[in-house]
Amino acid sequence: MSQEFDVVVIGGGPAGYVAAIRASQLGLKTACCESQPYADPKGEPRLGGTCLNVGCIPSKALLHSSELYDQANHSFVMHGIKTEGVSIDVPTMIKRKDNIVTQLVTGIKGLFKKYKVTFLPGHGSFLADDNGTWRVKIGEEEVRAKHVIIATGSSPRHLPGIPVDQKLIVDNVGALDIADVPKKLGVIGAGVIGLEMGSVWKRLGSEVTVLEAMPDFLAAADSAVAKEAWKIFTTKQGMKISLGIKLKEVTAKKNSVVVKYETEEGEQTQEFDKLIVAVGRVPNTDGLNANAIGLQLDERGRVKVDEHCSTNLRNVWAVGDVVPGPMLAHKGMEEGVMVAEVIAGQAGHINYDTIPWVIYTHPEIAWVGKTEQELKAANVPFKEGKIPFLANGRALSQGDSTGFVKVLAHAETDTILGVHIIGTNASELIAEAVTAMEFAASSEDIARISHAHPTLSEVMHEAMLAVEKRSLHF
Repeated sequence: MSQEFDVVVIGGGPAGYVAAIRASQLGLKTACCESQPYADPKGEPRLGGTCLNVGCIPSKALLHSSELYDQANHSFVMHGIKTEGVSIDVPTMIKRKDNIVTQLVTGIKGLFKKYKVTFLPGHGSFLADDNGTWRVKIGEEEVRAKHVIIATGSSPRHLPGIPVDQKLIVDNVGALDIADVPKKLGVIGAGVIGLEMGSVWKRLGSEVTVLEAMPDFLAAADSAVAKEAWKIFTTKQGMKISLGIKLKEVTAKKNSVVVKYETEEGEQTQEFDKLIVAVGRVPNTDGLNANAIGLQLDERGRVKVDEHCSTNLRNVWAVGDVVPGPMLAHKGMEEGVMVAEVIAGQAGHINYDTIPWVIYTHPEIAWVGKTEQELKAANVPFKEGKIPFLANGRALSQGDSTGFVKVLAHAETDTILGVHIIGTNASELIAEAVTAMEFAASSEDIARISHAHPTLSEVMHEAMLAVEKRSLHF
C-alpha cells in the first residue's frame, strides 16, 4: 500500500522545503522529495537545493573570506593595523564554506522533523491522475497525493561547444571549489554569478577578465547604479570587462583554456588558467514526465502558472526557479508559502513588485521596484532623491564611503516607486525600502521616521528627504 499525503513537494530547495514546512504547519500531511546529493560525502540526497549547496550560501562564504583577505592587504593600514606576509590558504577557505553548508543542510532536516514533514529521498516524477489523487513516483516507490507542488529548481546553462568539466572549465558549481588561485581567470557572463565569482578570485590575486555578450553592463539595474558599478569594478578594482563580445571558439588544453572572441576592435584571443561559464540558468523540468500528464510548459521549459502558481492541472502547483520570474531564492520561498496557504484555504499573496534584488560584490548592489529607465519608458512622472555614502559618518568611520542611495518617487503622489543602492551593506539596507513599498509609503513617510545615528540607514533617510530637496547633511 503506497503512502498517501495531502501535499507532496517535488524538490527540496528553498521554494520546496519552505512550501513543505508551511503546508505542514497548516495541518496538511506533507512530504518532500529530493534526489540531488550535491557534495554529500555519503552520496545521499541533500536538502537545500542549489542555493544552499552550490549557490547563495557557499558563494557568500567565499565572498566574505576573500573580502577579509583583501582588507588585510589593503585596508587595515588606514586603521593603523600593520600586517606582513598575509597569505591565503584556499583549501581551508573551501573547507569553511563546506562546513557552513553542512550545518544548514542538517538544520533543514531538523526543521522537517520539528514540523513533521516526511522526507522522501529519491527523484520525483508524475505517473497519473487517479480519480482526483495524483500518483507520484519517488525513487522506486509510489506515493499518492491530493496536491503536488513542483519545486525542481534550475541548473546552470551551458553553451554549445564549451565542455564544462568542472576542472579547467567550470560553472557556478565548480567555481566554488577551485583548489588554488588561478593566475588568469576568464568569466563568460557579467551577471550576478559572473561578477560575484569574479570578485572572489580577483580579491585573492587573480587577473580576471569578464566577457559579456550583451552591449550594456547590468542592464537590469538602474542606469546610475550600473554606471557607478562599472567605474568601481574596472577602474578602482582592476577587473577587465568586455561588452558586446561574440564567442568564436573555446579550446581546453592540458592546463589552460584558450578563448577566441570578437569585439568592435576585431578578433581577440586570450588564454586562461580557468574559465567560469556563468550565462544564466535553465529550469529543471525534463524529469517530471510533463508530457504524459499534459503539464503545460512555456517556450523556455518553465511551468506555466497563474498569479497563485497554479498550473493547468487540477491541484498541481509550481514555485521557484521552475516558473517565470526572477530566479531568486527569496522569491521562491514566498511562492512556496503562498501556495501552501492557498491549498489550506487561506488567501496567499505575493507582491512581485516588491521582490528585492541583490548582487554581493564589493560594494554590494541592491534594488527594489522600478528603475529610472523603466519609469521614463512608461512615461511615469517621478522625482529623485540621491545621497552618497560619502556624506555619512558611519560609512566614513568604517573606511568605505563608496556608492549612494537613490530613491524614485511618483511626481504627483510621492509614492515610492523604486530604491537603488550601491554601497556597503546594501543587501541589508534594502529591507527598509521593501517594507516601505509593501505598505505603499511615500518618500515623505520615510523622511519623517527617525533613523538611529550614526548608521548607514541614515543615507536612506537623507535620500528620502532629498526627493523634496530638503536633505540635511548633503
